[in-house]
Amino acid sequence: MKTTLNINDALLANAKSLAAQQRTTLTRLIEEGLQLRLRAQREAPRQAAKYRLPVFKGRGGLAPGIDPLSNKSMLDAADDA
Repeated sequence: MKTTLNINDALLANAKSLAAQQRTTLTRLIEEGLQLRLRAQREAPRQAAKYRLPVFKGRGGLAPGIDPLSNKSMLDAADDA
């Protein structure tokens, strides 16, 4: 199918140069770029679900006497453990 695109002059020049270097057509180069972008869009939700971080949903909180706003208190509690 034929279509008309408005492409930045510098980008078009770079794309034509790359197509010539790879001995392919500008059309094929553009098609490959669109395919890569569309594939990445489809795979993005799967990848996000693949790398979910675990969330601790425990109970209890800090031990009595530890001030969470004090580095010294936290370090002292870690030394005691």
